[in-house]
Parts: sequence; structure tokens; C-alpha cells
Amino acid sequence: MKRDQLIVALDLESAQKAREIVSLLGNTVIFYKVGMRLFTKEGPPFIAWLKKKKKKIFLDLKFHDIPNTVAQAVESATQLGVDLLTIHASGGPEMLEAAAKSARAAARKYKKPRPQIFAVTVLTSLSDLSYLGLSDSISDQALRLARLALKSKLDGVVCSPQEIKMIKRNFGKKLKVLSPGIRFEEKSADDQKRIASPLKALREGADYLVIGRPILLSAKPREMVRRIFSSVK
Repeated sequence: MKRDQLIVALDLESAQKAREIVSLLGNTVIFYKVGMRLFTKEGPPFIAWLKKKKKKIFLDLKFHDIPNTVAQAVESATQLGVDLLTIHASGGPEMLEAAAKSARAAARKYKKPRPQIFAVTVLTSLSDLSYLGLSDSISDQALRLARLALKSKLDGVVCSPQEIKMIKRNFGKKLKVLSPGIRFEEKSADDQKRIASPLKALREGADYLVIGRPILLSAKPREMVRRIFSSVK
């Protein structure tokens, strides 16, 4: 596994705690996820701090709104210089296409690299879609939304480890796959319902692994990162 295939999720309550873990992990980790909790509390200044540290940034805000609003949010994220961001595939084709177009235009406008845009298919916390009024299986829904992401010219999709192989079998290298829900043991699943080990996820074809709590809650986070890399050799 390449170093930039591991994305450490900074699901923490403050920039101070996030800076502490980034400093502790040092050069063992080069890619970090900033999600809703941290970004809502600390915002763009923390993104700027990560960039000064020469880290790659995954802004995981899962944009989902009318096309114009999402396009404007993508423009702002591009201006910040993030490397990867997420939107909900269920926002529909107009929203997805507006996001892709906005990223390209903003990259030219601000002379920044274009961020990769990944569409979220089915959240890893879900195990049943019937209460949403959907009779399809999770696999069928994930595949349908992945097909929509490809048609909308996005870079990839976010899915659980259980859907990786299916998506890669159908789309190959045309769509990258980012997978959360990575755990070493079943008992550590927390609120994630559809999980897998780092080795299994990579063997299924994942391009990026997002791992948070197993590292953040470890007594020795740096050693946990080393364990992750060792487990996939």
C-alpha cells in the first residue's frame, strides 16, 4: 500500500487535538480527512495549517443541496486547496455534474489543482434501506449510484468494503473507490455495519482507506499506523 492510500480521519473536537495527532504521527501519514465536526468548529484556518504541514486533505462534508449551492461550495473547497471532497450521489445528476464542472472552473480561476470529487453511495452505518422507501438491496443501490457518478464525470465513489469488489468489477479503473469502515476486529465496528480489514479492502480493489477510531483511540497511534501498513504487505 502506498502512503497516500491511507487517509487518517481527524474526527476530533478541536484543532488543538487534531494538531497533536498530526504531529504525533509525523511523516508516517500524509493524507488526512477533515469532516463535519472538525470543520464546523475550526473551519478554513485548520485546512490552511494542514497545507503548511504539506499534508493532503480530504474534505468530507458530503455536500447535498440544489446544484447551484453545491457548485458554489465546491468552488470554495477548491479555493482552499483541498485534494479530495465528497458529495452525495443521491443529489442527482444535475447536482453531480454541477459539482464536477465547478471544480474544473475553480481550479482554472484560482490556479489550484482540481480536487478529486467522490460520490457517497450508501453510508456504512446503514444495513437496511426499506425504511427509506427503497426495496433494492444495498449492493444494487450502490451500483446504481456509482453508475451515476461515472456518467457525471466524477473521480470515484465512497462505499463500504462490502461493495468494493462489485464496483471494481463493473467499472474497473474508470472509478476510484474510497472505503471507510476499516477495522481489524468485528468487535470494534462501533456504529459501522459493513466493515472489513485493511488487507481485505485493498484486495477487493480499494484505492483509498479511511481509518479513524482504530488510530485515534489507540494508546500508541503511530504504532497502530505501522501495524496497518505491515498488515497489507
